[in-house]
Amino acid sequence: MTKLCLPLVLISLCLLGGTSPTLLAQTPEDINFLTDLPDFEHIKNLLPDYLNRIGIEFLDERQRTVAQISTATQVAGRKAYVRERMLSSLGGLPDRSPLNARVVGGFEREGYRIEKVIFESQPRFYVTGNLYVPTTGQPPYPGVLLPLGHERGGKSNADWQHVLVSLARRGFVVFTWDPLGQGERSQFYAADFETSELGETAYTTEHTMIGAQCLLAGDNLARYTIWDGMRALDYLVSRPEVDPNRIACTGNSGGGTHTAYLSVLDDRIKVGAPSCYVTSWRRLLESIGPQDAEQCLPPFLKDGLDHADFIYAFAPKPFLMLSAIRDFFSISGARESFQDASRIYALMGSPDKLQMSESDNTHGYRLPRRLAAYNWLSLWLKGREDRTPEQEVQLEPDSELNATESGQVSTSLGGETVFSLNLKRVEKSKSERETATPNRAEIERKVRQLTAFEQRSGELVVKPFGKVQAKGYTLEKMVYESVPGVIVPALLFVPDHGETAKPAVVYVNDKGKSAGWGPDGDVERLVNRGFIVLAIDPRGWGETRAVQNPDEDTETYRLFGDYPNAMRAFLIGKTLVGMRAEDISCGVDLLAARPEVNKQRIYGYGVGAGALMLLHEAVLDGRIRGAAFDHMLVSYHSVVTHRVHRDIYESVVPGVLKAYDLPDLVAALAPRPVWLVDAVDPLGMPVPLEETRKQYSSSIEAFKVARAETALHILTEKPEQHAQAF
Repeated sequence: MTKLCLPLVLISLCLLGGTSPTLLAQTPEDINFLTDLPDFEHIKNLLPDYLNRIGIEFLDERQRTVAQISTATQVAGRKAYVRERMLSSLGGLPDRSPLNARVVGGFEREGYRIEKVIFESQPRFYVTGNLYVPTTGQPPYPGVLLPLGHERGGKSNADWQHVLVSLARRGFVVFTWDPLGQGERSQFYAADFETSELGETAYTTEHTMIGAQCLLAGDNLARYTIWDGMRALDYLVSRPEVDPNRIACTGNSGGGTHTAYLSVLDDRIKVGAPSCYVTSWRRLLESIGPQDAEQCLPPFLKDGLDHADFIYAFAPKPFLMLSAIRDFFSISGARESFQDASRIYALMGSPDKLQMSESDNTHGYRLPRRLAAYNWLSLWLKGREDRTPEQEVQLEPDSELNATESGQVSTSLGGETVFSLNLKRVEKSKSERETATPNRAEIERKVRQLTAFEQRSGELVVKPFGKVQAKGYTLEKMVYESVPGVIVPALLFVPDHGETAKPAVVYVNDKGKSAGWGPDGDVERLVNRGFIVLAIDPRGWGETRAVQNPDEDTETYRLFGDYPNAMRAFLIGKTLVGMRAEDISCGVDLLAARPEVNKQRIYGYGVGAGALMLLHEAVLDGRIRGAAFDHMLVSYHSVVTHRVHRDIYESVVPGVLKAYDLPDLVAALAPRPVWLVDAVDPLGMPVPLEETRKQYSSSIEAFKVARAETALHILTEKPEQHAQAF
């Protein structure tokens, strides 16, 4: 955090002249005053509990809705609704382009052969796969699409090879492909290190990294992973050895996820068998929470959907749930979804086409589930059961299965990545947005809509927790309730001297209210100059920061921060940006109600992500007469132009780059005084002053149009150049 003093605009408005310095003598117990109070024993769970409560309310409403389904027509309506909502969440699907599939090698083993395949799911977006073809029996054979899970190794993983070989030996043509970030398709491959830039086991990290960029564009990473699967199916059914009317899909974990997705969205799939995925969102919220970026389809819960809806949308085609009792995906949730969907299959006269197979083991496509899958696929694609034991499988190394010479698409073929494709979509949206030139009212409307900001109604409930008299000021400790169930810890610093009606500042720091405390801190400078300061902990920050990991010093946490709660918010149709802006708005309410505060001189001071939240609130709240944004992300656009980012998820607004960017919000503040100090890039590194000015050229122009050129200050921390200002 910068140690920059309060910008000149706030000081000059003080009109205090010289003020004697004060000493902030608070103790840590004064600053973090809820820590030892029994009434706030669960304060760290405030944010996840609040989000879960809303999510469960949506799930309860879904239960009431689906309980009314009693006819085939209503089932058809539900199926159409599920598909439409999924496609909306994905951002639609790409256009079908030439597949340009080619077999680049292969070899034969006893009873089957393996062909190495490369195709383009989008132009120059290369997908590597293996086709397993029986060498006994009579074609055409039934086909099986096998999307892979997140286990290390892509298509060479031992579990997958057991399934692939065993199905081929049993008379199925099976096609599998490397998912994004795995096998030959690392999206962040570093040739010098011969691994992903994000680490040797970074496949899910890669998904989450590019997942944020997709959300900003208004899409979902699953748009790319699902489309890879649908184009893989295009290739499978194009093979003369395959009967296109007898197609199944099965996979485990992330492959189970995509078995569920593809079964909903592609009518060519006649039989589904996901392993270790289907559970229920109620149980997920209560246990492990949201998983990888492509496994969450916001606003899924707000849309009234649950895992059972994947099965609804497939009914009455044969669907086998393969579950592990000791899986991290709740077995209770799996059983509940099975019971839920069983009613629909019974209603449609096909109760035998939905079954569940449980085994007492852990996550993975383990032998009991594999055997159950072989039998299910044989029953519905061949008309007979197959309970023969699984034979020994010869495992092939990566070098045998790779379709590229180097083992990586990026070095052998180049082409597109999700990063490059997403950037193209963002640039198109940017061009369309810039030609629209929305007015301030339109910007405000979009901010409210996309952040899901809700204005508080009714009286603000404030509860005091004592006062501390220090030299030159009084510190009041309090909490206020911004919405039912959400309390905001706050500290109010009131100088003893100065004007009767004093200027005031709401102070928001993403490190919490304690980050501005202490000698030479932001709060000290403000109080010394006669400002009343309200330092707050918006939900999920400071004293209410949710502890998501026992050890927060992990690469995942350092890269993505509070990803679980950010994703919970997206799933219920909210954003942490909007909710924290609501908390700030209530802080302004609190200041405006204090008799010592000059209502015409309330300002905002935000640091880090706190600045971004404050900016959104200031656009919606004319009571904030000026604001300083310190170390704020320079723009949302910068996140999609930087391949790697850090701690961005809490600042994400899904679809924002179709509507506005941060410079548009600053422009909307004109002619109010604004200080933008030390803007940072998506890794938290300083952005050169000239680059910041370039990105804010539209803001500079807006202030010129408002005849307030001198009210917008874009600075870097160089005290020697503007010492007289502080």
